[in-house]
Parts: sequence; C-alpha cells; structure tokens
Amino acid sequence: MKRIFTGLTDTGRVRSVNQDDFYNDPEGRFFIVADGMGGHAGGEEASKLATKTIKEYLLAHWDSDKSSDRLLKAALLKANDAIIEDQRQHPERSDMGTTAVVLLFRKSPEQEREEPWVAHIGDSRLYRLRGHTLQQITLDHTWVAKAMASGVLDPEQGRTHPWRHVLSQCLGREDTQDEDIDVDPIELQGGDRLLLCSDGLTEELPDGTIASTLKSIRACDMAGQKLIEQAKEKGGRDNITVTIVVLESE
Repeated sequence: MKRIFTGLTDTGRVRSVNQDDFYNDPEGRFFIVADGMGGHAGGEEASKLATKTIKEYLLAHWDSDKSSDRLLKAALLKANDAIIEDQRQHPERSDMGTTAVVLLFRKSPEQEREEPWVAHIGDSRLYRLRGHTLQQITLDHTWVAKAMASGVLDPEQGRTHPWRHVLSQCLGREDTQDEDIDVDPIELQGGDRLLLCSDGLTEELPDGTIASTLKSIRACDMAGQKLIEQAKEKGGRDNITVTIVVLESE
C-alpha cells in the first residue's frame, strides 16, 4: 500500500527547549518518535541520540537475515547503549533518558510480503484510525497504564492521576532489557490512518478530539498542524510531536 506521511514537532507554550525528536524515512519504510527527559540539555540529547541510532541501525541492517521483530529490538537496545555511553562521557547528563515508538514496514527473510510492526518503550504512542474508530495500539509503560489495564483505575482517574507521567521503562537505563521493549505486528488495511505522538499531544487532547481531527482533515500535513494547534490552545504544557501515516487504498 502506498503511504503518505508527515511529521511535525513544536516546543509548546511553556517549555523553552524541545526535548522531542522524530524521523520519517524518506521512502516511508519506518517512522520514529522520541520524547526525552532529564535536565535542560539531557532530554534533548537523549531523544536525538535515540532517533539517530535507531535510524542508522535499521538502515545498516535492513537487508539482513534478522526478522523484523528482532531487528527492532536490536535497534532500540543499541540506542539504549548509546545513551548510557553518552551519560558516562557527560556526567551532567547522567539522568537523561527517552521514550521511543517506531513504526516499520518491511519484508523480512521469512515473509512473502511487506508487513507492519511497532516497537515502543515509554509512553509515546501509536494510534490507528479506521473509519470512525480510533484505537491506541501501544500500551504506555507507566504504573498508571498498568493500573488502568487491571481495573484498579478507570480512564478518567488515570487521565488526571499525579503518577501518570512516571515511566516504568525507558531508554537510557542500565537495567533496560530485551523484554522491556514491546514489539508487535499490526493489522492494517487501506484507508487506515496512523498517528505516532509524544505525550505532549495526548496530555492535552482526549482521544475523541484526536479522532475527529484525523477524520475531518484528510491532508495529513494539515491534520498534523491542526493537532498541534489544538494541543497548544489547551495549554501546550509540553513539547508536542506528531507523525501521521496514511495508507492509501489500492
């Protein structure tokens, strides 16, 4: 399926530095969004380092014998190692880390056709809009998300819980392991619209607003800009990054 895509990032109305980063492969093979944390310069460096390392690893091993799930895990673990090495060289950034969400379209050796996969760690998200239904594909790596999934908290409690930003997993930690990175195949079809985003978007906008905007504005670059504008109108308290991928029907 042909893919049309766009990516946008904005510092927001409160922060002075943008600690988000993103990368869209020009050929539409993979897309990355990262949301850094850890001091004035640390978060910015962590997200850029993660995006750069993941991109370079995927490109270098694209035609390897690795299956797509192993390729994605290896890329994110490589990014984790790169951030840790930077922390060692720059102690002032020792507390930096980053989330990452990666959408990939690839035909691996054992597959007859190209298949979509998502990898993520942290609370940057992938959504799929199909028709009128918006579905969050990734599950945030936070205590609040787990509590909501188990029924301890309802969605409204989770949305306002003071621990909602506390990550249980991220890149840039010595104890980050293979199993901390979620990698899953995705079922897609022509007409689907995909959204990768940092929590600067989802903290300000409910799913209903996101869905309405994606449905009503067909041009993905205009839809992305509108989402950022809406998040800023609601406060823009964090950096906001969106990548939209539209799958054209064949």
